[in-house]
Amino acid sequence: MSETPLCRVTADPIDSCALLANATADSDGAALLFVGVVRNVNDGREVGHLDYQAYPEMAEATLREIVQEAHSKWETGNISVVHRIGRLEIGEASVAIVVASPHRGNAYDASRYIIEELKKRVPIWKREGYTSGESEWLQGTTPQPAGERS
Repeated sequence: MSETPLCRVTADPIDSCALLANATADSDGAALLFVGVVRNVNDGREVGHLDYQAYPEMAEATLREIVQEAHSKWETGNISVVHRIGRLEIGEASVAIVVASPHRGNAYDASRYIIEELKKRVPIWKREGYTSGESEWLQGTTPQPAGERS
């Protein structure tokens, strides 16, 4: 990577166009943008909103580890990852990942790796607010210290 990766947890809306616009270098032949958005149904229940909470310092550090792993494995260019916290409404972006790379296949592989590892390892928790008025914390994974990962 030509610069330090952007790995951020924020309560502010995600500007995915700005992330994409700042992603590439002259050596890149691809820039891939993944945006996760809040949907209105999960497991057959009507969702009205989501609430995300995080341990920001640990989350950002873990995101940087994941980005470094992806960069090393797929020899990508710049990578940016931004995750929202707080209350998000239907259709709002909850996460954005931009991967620039000399080759598109590497960008796709790295992006997929990042979102899957983020869901497994990053200390961000999600509570669904249902249109019925109920809410529920969704089952996640407990992040493991770096030395204990398999």
